[in-house]
Amino acid sequence: MSIAIQDVVKRPLVTEKSERNREATRAYAFEVHRDATKIQVKQAVEKLFNVHVLAVRTAVARGKNKRVGRSVGRRPNWKKAFVTLKEGDTIALFEGTSA
Repeated sequence: MSIAIQDVVKRPLVTEKSERNREATRAYAFEVHRDATKIQVKQAVEKLFNVHVLAVRTAVARGKNKRVGRSVGRRPNWKKAFVTLKEGDTIALFEGTSA
């Protein structure tokens, strides 16, 4: 399956845990397309942010069951990727987030 580069990375994940991980190991967190492979994520991040990617780790977050009144539904599964960058490379999108 061919996914366009701009569709592979959906959004950055900016949480306290991902910020600590970014500062400690230079690993940036993104929500990515569920069908994207590690190679596609690496190529997309390198092209979109003009950085050199050393490693990509992915994880599928399972959707939670939710209910409103008697109606029971389920949130969709989604995939996240942790991208480790080369020493000295940064993504400006994340730099203004730490307080």
